[in-house]
Amino acid sequence: MEGDRVAGRPVLSSLPVLLLLPLLMLRAAALHPDELFPHGESWGDQLLQEGDDESSAVVKLANPLHFYEARFSNLYVGTNGIISTQDFPRETQYVDYDFPTDFPAIAPFLADIDTSHGRGRVLYREDTSPAVLGLAARYVRAGFPRSARFTPTHAFLATWEQVGAYEEVKRGALPSGELNTFQAVLASDGSDSYALFLYPANGLQFLGTRPKESYNVQLQLPARVGFCRGEADDLKSEGPYFSLTSTEQSVKNLYQLSNLGIPGVWAFHIGSTSPLDNVRPAAVGDLSAAHSSVPLGRSFSHATALESDYNEDNLDYYDVNEEEAEYLPGEPEEALNGHSSIDVSFQSKVDTKPLEGRISPPDSDLSSPLHPTPTYWPFYPETESSTLDPHTKEGTSLGEVGGPDLKGQVEPWDERETRSPAPPEVDRDSLAPSWETPPPYPENGSIQPYPDGGPVPSEMDVPPAHPEEEIVLRSYPASGHTTPLSRGTYEVGLEDNIGSNTEVFTYNAANKETCEHNHRQCSRHAFCTDYATGFCCHCQSKFYGNGKHCLPEGAPHRVNGKVSGHLHVGHTPVHFTDVDLHAYIVGNDGRAYTAISHIPQPAAQALLPLTPIGGLFGWLFALEKPGSENGFSLAGAAFTHDMEVTFYPGEETVRITQTAEGLDPENYLSIKTNIQGQVPYVSANFTAHISPYKELYHYSDSTVTSTSSRDYSLTFGAINQTWSYRIHQNITYQVCRHAPRHPSFPTTQQLNVDRVFALYNDEERVLRFAVTNQIGPVKEDSDPTPGNPCYDGSHMCDTTARCHPGTGVDYTCECASGYQGDGRNCVDENECATGFHRCGPNSVCINLPGSYRCECRSGYEFADDRHTCIYVDECSENRCHPAATCYNTPGSFSCRCQPGYYGDGFQCIPDSTSSLTPCEQQQRHAQAQYAYPGARFHIPQCDEQGNFLPLQCHGSTGFCWCVDPDGHEVPGTQTPPGSTPPHCGPSPEPTQRPPTICERWRENLLEHYGGTPRDDQYVPQCDDLGHFIPLQCHGKSDFCWCVDKDGREVQGTRSQPGTTPACIPTVAPPMVRPTPRPDVTPPSVGTFLLYTQGQQIGYLPLNGTRLQKDAAKTLLSLHGSIIVGIDYDCRERMVYWTDVAGRTISRAGLELGAEPETIVNSGLISPEGLAIDHIRRTMYWTDSVLDKIESALLDGSERKVLFYTDLVNPRAIAVDPIRGNLYWTDWNREAPKIETSSLDGENRRILINTDIGLPNGLTFDPFSKLLCWADAGTKKLECTLPDGTGRRVIQNNLKYPFSIVSYADHFYHTDWRRDGVVSVNKHSGQFTDEYLPEQRSHLYGITAVYPYCPTGRK
Repeated sequence: MEGDRVAGRPVLSSLPVLLLLPLLMLRAAALHPDELFPHGESWGDQLLQEGDDESSAVVKLANPLHFYEARFSNLYVGTNGIISTQDFPRETQYVDYDFPTDFPAIAPFLADIDTSHGRGRVLYREDTSPAVLGLAARYVRAGFPRSARFTPTHAFLATWEQVGAYEEVKRGALPSGELNTFQAVLASDGSDSYALFLYPANGLQFLGTRPKESYNVQLQLPARVGFCRGEADDLKSEGPYFSLTSTEQSVKNLYQLSNLGIPGVWAFHIGSTSPLDNVRPAAVGDLSAAHSSVPLGRSFSHATALESDYNEDNLDYYDVNEEEAEYLPGEPEEALNGHSSIDVSFQSKVDTKPLEGRISPPDSDLSSPLHPTPTYWPFYPETESSTLDPHTKEGTSLGEVGGPDLKGQVEPWDERETRSPAPPEVDRDSLAPSWETPPPYPENGSIQPYPDGGPVPSEMDVPPAHPEEEIVLRSYPASGHTTPLSRGTYEVGLEDNIGSNTEVFTYNAANKETCEHNHRQCSRHAFCTDYATGFCCHCQSKFYGNGKHCLPEGAPHRVNGKVSGHLHVGHTPVHFTDVDLHAYIVGNDGRAYTAISHIPQPAAQALLPLTPIGGLFGWLFALEKPGSENGFSLAGAAFTHDMEVTFYPGEETVRITQTAEGLDPENYLSIKTNIQGQVPYVSANFTAHISPYKELYHYSDSTVTSTSSRDYSLTFGAINQTWSYRIHQNITYQVCRHAPRHPSFPTTQQLNVDRVFALYNDEERVLRFAVTNQIGPVKEDSDPTPGNPCYDGSHMCDTTARCHPGTGVDYTCECASGYQGDGRNCVDENECATGFHRCGPNSVCINLPGSYRCECRSGYEFADDRHTCIYVDECSENRCHPAATCYNTPGSFSCRCQPGYYGDGFQCIPDSTSSLTPCEQQQRHAQAQYAYPGARFHIPQCDEQGNFLPLQCHGSTGFCWCVDPDGHEVPGTQTPPGSTPPHCGPSPEPTQRPPTICERWRENLLEHYGGTPRDDQYVPQCDDLGHFIPLQCHGKSDFCWCVDKDGREVQGTRSQPGTTPACIPTVAPPMVRPTPRPDVTPPSVGTFLLYTQGQQIGYLPLNGTRLQKDAAKTLLSLHGSIIVGIDYDCRERMVYWTDVAGRTISRAGLELGAEPETIVNSGLISPEGLAIDHIRRTMYWTDSVLDKIESALLDGSERKVLFYTDLVNPRAIAVDPIRGNLYWTDWNREAPKIETSSLDGENRRILINTDIGLPNGLTFDPFSKLLCWADAGTKKLECTLPDGTGRRVIQNNLKYPFSIVSYADHFYHTDWRRDGVVSVNKHSGQFTDEYLPEQRSHLYGITAVYPYCPTGRK
């Protein structure tokens, strides 16, 4: 053995064998799900919004976290198994690519996770409870013995519970039942930060996910686990990173192995105030520090262990020969770069003889049970509850009930700190922490987990206890049987008396309401939290309200309502019913405008002084001063406002009741107002004037009261009369009593009302009130010093923006949720157009100011989530006669009397006719009914014997279906109008037919769309035989047209919304002119780049070789297209492009008003690469589905196929017109290659077929005579001479290039990971710049446009 050792490879010659046991990762003691850190909304967790690519609001840490060399105060949690210090980009920019990411990442399981439709949840919180900190400390100390004094002061927990992988929606397919559970815990003491990844047994049921945009490639990416610092120096270099997994087997072994001795638990040192070049994994005995000569990240290798195929039967204990245990060396280049890819390998020669359940190290009398329990593991009481005397601090200590009798001796904690007896022989489950009660939050009193308030086991320091308070420890069941944690449930048993000083209360919360079943009562902008006695709703960041009703901060608000009244104006009775009330409130400065229409003139004139009618909205949405809350923050949109006003000197009294009834679908507050009583008469033409005033509002549990007096003046010309009234106000609302009341909330607040106006316009018959309101603390006199503009409303923010106060009079503006801009100018964000909405299939998104709403299509209704539309089966409502059969159709239904009856289906009468068959009977009755105007009954079709024909079609609607011999519809056979009718005969023998053009085109487009098309993307509609359905529609829109048998559009049939073309040869299509094609926006003179992005061609000018990003714009937009290939004809100044959605090749001039012209529209399925020979006036293109390379003249004539064999996935193509050569790439994953031939297809040969992966982009530089390509597989940009010699690497750290072009001394390529254009210097290989369009989606082709034709050189 000694002779075989490699220099620099350390040998574990002195390590006790016991230290190696955790590296063998004994599966018998795998982590149980109940042993995860406590989580759930009852523990204060926030719940991430469900979805496919969600990101949490920023979590501002109370204490910064060290990560690598930096300190961070903000964290974000993402759906896709990742935590970052910055908000995430779109998931397609990092989920579908290899590790590392471009941004800082802590990844316990980075994969394409989707929690839509209730498939799991993601929870997160910051925690300082002693129980959590204590457990984190013990884990860290287990893996890092040299950090025995590590005492965390705070922790951050993120839990992915029963989450599923993203799956493409397939008709009739149920979602996979494979769900994953895992957890990440970040613990810090202010100097050092550690990460714990926990994977419970059976918690990883799927090991990876398929990329959404795999572009015709079927592959599965294993989940990535690790850490990375993110890019350094912008695009110049990668920062340090640490990767733990690379294959599915290594992911599978995450819950079976460990690096600190507990299978499923992994620990890492991730940051420190002292230099930390890279993440350090745990190693028993701190091996990484002991062997500092080993390259960083390879102090012990995890590769073999994680890559080994562990199953349920082959994990056992082995006797390890410590003299023969070796560790793999690191890779010097990776170590120097700070890049570690540790797949935790344990190489050893072992004796495979089992030790029959016990491990006995040499020269040791220490015996250990089969499930070794280290001395730092916590002890928990098991038999009876222990009550601590609040005065003597004595009682049954935790140590005294730590487990079974240890030979009759019980050791106090201070003795256990100095010596370590053999742990008791008990099942580890009995020692696992039980998380049945939440941590002791300060506002909940004190439930102290350790009796003396001193250090917890293993020298753990915790925040000081409150010894004067009482603790009642929970009674635990017998050993080995822990009570399972019920999600969202706080259990209190018969002995669970929670004490606080001398007051003791008991309750049983077994039947309490929890978030699990009631979270839909919360606003969609709120999160639900479970408390000891029930749940409460709390508005999310950037929203405010009572949790059940939340509105965006800073946005304007609207009120709609009705006003009714029975008044005596003087002695004249006046009545009005349900007149309209509308109010508009500018939320960021407290202005409230109220308008009431059509109140009779005497009453409207008399109500002028009653500004409290509109003043309610002033209090409700008043501008809040620091430490104060307006009415909506407390009461939300459900409350009752009672007001009694007494006028003086006449003592007339009027009562006003205003009842808020929630928010409507457009977030308008709905309110009803009723006015009863007597008011003084006010003569016409008099105006009312009310001076600014202050009101005191007194707050109790669920009631607000206010009493004040007010003077007002009535003026007309020189007449000025002064009157007064006294007002009593009482506002009642429901408060959530389960959450603790904020102790600092004042019992009295002062409402300051300025700029009070009351107007009545007799012509419009509209009564108007206007008030400006601020709510704050009670003050006798106004502070003469100027306040922050955010608090007095003098800021310059837009009316739809939030004002953020700074120091002194400084402030910043931020557009409210649902708006975009710089804060001083905000415009509505159209969520429906951008796709940032949650409207599900079969629904329509309707944009609203600052928001949107979803409406179901005809025949559908909302599910409980108010976003998903479900099919309505009217037949289930039993509207038909009992003797009739109901036939459900989308959006409607029909009834048909059964054989032996006649009628319209709603009424069926027995038929005495017996000579007719059932089919003939139904046919006769239907024909009789059909005579009525507007009747649309189905007339059954019968054969010559009077039997039902197997195929039945509705003469009016066009629907067809199969029937059985009794005429009953065969379920699942109905087809819509215009499609091929179902086959209703005997089932033919299954034969395998090749896919048709329609099916191949459809499959290709779905790959382009990433599996699931958006509502605005076209997908060909094929029938069961693969033929084109005559009626084709664009996505879920109403834009439809007819096609021929080859799928080509029938000219003149394209419809506008509301008109559906009749695609039947015997019916003339509607006369609707085709939608005009857009004009080209001409570019400026000079050299520029053109790139394709979805349905757009973008223009990016160059200044020399620098990108002029501020001058970029859209050159051409083609609705419904996916433009991939692009090139330019410098002689006629025309741009050419391929469209894989339209299956066409088109062109357009660059002059003003030029319209696109389609030049090839047949024989294409997926035209991708395109190259123009400006000398021979010829174009060349690739088709990756037909596997062809073709050519044609620039007008589309003289078309011919150059190559159709030995091609698998041809993509990029380039032409050298000077030397007459053609080049193309084929990214066949089995054998990728770059080929060349002459321009007429002669002399075909392979140019490059080694060391390439996915050669997406290809360009020929006529000046340097170099052929260059960008490879998304190898991540390299390489060049070679035209004959394949002189190959060299320009850049080896590309992200995911798609297309590339050469100009001057730079390359410019589109990148799918950056979703932008990236420039690279030809000589140095350095990244020099990048342009990221505002619309973040994939860019495809790119070309350079010269002001002249390049001549190049031979």
